[in-house]
Amino acid sequence: MNEIRASFQLDYGEFNLEIDLILPGTGITVLFGQSGSGKTTLLRCIAGLQQPSNGYLEINGVVWQDSKQGVFLPTYKRPLGYVFQEANLFPHLSVRDNLQYGLKRITKKPDLAALKQTVELLGIGQLMERMPERLSGGERQRVAIARALAVKPQILLMDEPLASLDSKRKQEILPYLSRLHQQLDIPVLYVTHSQQEVAQLADTLVILENGRVLASGALSETQNRLDVAQAQEQDASTVWLVAIAEHEPSYHLTRVIFSGGSLSLPAVEAKIGTPLRVQIYARDVSIALEAPVATSILNVLPATIVEIADAHGGQSLIRLQVASQVLLAHITRKSALLLDLKVGMAVYVQIKGVSTLIHQ
Repeated sequence: MNEIRASFQLDYGEFNLEIDLILPGTGITVLFGQSGSGKTTLLRCIAGLQQPSNGYLEINGVVWQDSKQGVFLPTYKRPLGYVFQEANLFPHLSVRDNLQYGLKRITKKPDLAALKQTVELLGIGQLMERMPERLSGGERQRVAIARALAVKPQILLMDEPLASLDSKRKQEILPYLSRLHQQLDIPVLYVTHSQQEVAQLADTLVILENGRVLASGALSETQNRLDVAQAQEQDASTVWLVAIAEHEPSYHLTRVIFSGGSLSLPAVEAKIGTPLRVQIYARDVSIALEAPVATSILNVLPATIVEIADAHGGQSLIRLQVASQVLLAHITRKSALLLDLKVGMAVYVQIKGVSTLIHQ
């Protein structure tokens, strides 16, 4: 069975890591949490850079660590790729030579065709003869990812690879990370504290706090749990997986569909049938007891209230079911009381199309 089993207990005195996880053996698992939550420590344990007194690690059926059996595969013997916050390229080597250095870790014959595919995937073919000092921050990180993949790892670990980049460079590299998401057949563990990166990349979400797992599971479920702090944040959001159904060029709109409904969004330049991720901010969802008759909001959908919780600042968190999709809404507590909202109630949600973020 393709899965990752990771169980670690690590005592630092002031900080304790107690983790017991079963994760998918494919796709991108995002480790999410604030600084000091244990994200990087967990990644270092998986890499073998730290050895907890009590630990077990199994990657797709192969045991890398079992403290009870005295098994501990050192880092250099673990078939993994690791991408850090900083690219850490060798400054005296060209991009090509940096990639060639990565290939030296492989004892078997390097797969040059696979390396060529990785170079194309990350869009660095035109950079091969450049020195690192002539690369932008986003370009350096793309080269670092290619170097990590050059060793044909069985798992890719990424520790906040966009943290050192400005907003423009982040937007430059995110599409390439999305391509990895679509084309890699190995699991990726990706550390971040960015809600946008979660929305754009995660298949599975693990929320950490003080060295413990608060929640773990598919993005659609875990992201919208009302008992985690992230649901209360101003930029709390829901991600829907949709596909383009039609374009309305005269209105500069694109209609997308999901199982049970559709949304009108700002125009997207992509072919009919193209899958998209639509990020809907909870603050931009309103609730009505009856279908609005005259409203400027195009996206009005029937929904059922699943859960209600009070938050700080006079806010109420509402978890709703919209056909096959889960949706999170932030409204004022006064509005919730005036509407007399209850779990199980049938309502209508209004979603502002212009405020959604679209990820290809």
